[in-house]
Amino acid sequence: MNKQYDDDRGGVDSNTVGVYRTAATVKGGRRFSFSSMVVCGDRQGRVGLGYGKANQVPNAIEKATKKAKREMREFPLTGTTIPHQVTGKFGACTVRLVPASPGTGVIAGAAVRAVLDLLGVQDCLSKAYGSTNNKNLTKAVMDGLRQLRSRETVETLRKVQIDKTHTEKSHEAAPSVVTEEVTEEATA
Repeated sequence: MNKQYDDDRGGVDSNTVGVYRTAATVKGGRRFSFSSMVVCGDRQGRVGLGYGKANQVPNAIEKATKKAKREMREFPLTGTTIPHQVTGKFGACTVRLVPASPGTGVIAGAAVRAVLDLLGVQDCLSKAYGSTNNKNLTKAVMDGLRQLRSRETVETLRKVQIDKTHTEKSHEAAPSVVTEEVTEEATA
């Protein structure tokens, strides 16, 4: 996984999920072409996915990065996790994303982790069912993220007051920045 930081786009990080090579057989031999899948995100609730093809690897990555930045979309977060459990599907891939308590971390494979990290999710559980092709897994995660709704949105749509979930309560109780105090005994 290739990670880049883009200064001119307001702190958008990109992560190359995969680079793929295809070969076309022609009269003079094989002609190679490359494609790449890139995820871009600001780690504050916005993430996008891009796919680019070119005759050279750097060009394919550049095209995919541009498309991922263009496709960036905002998703609701609850503290450092997602608001509720969702299941995303794409092709033969199914991915379940489950919110987790603070301190759990992102428990996911490389493709799913790339999307969640760049989204800004720090605590989430995931399980992939069916095919584990990286291209399709990232698209399944994006499908799951599109299903996310904040508590406020659901309350507005249903015109009902909803109690806070256990995850929301635990994220309110957890400090936003963990600091460690070093005592004199520990340094001695």
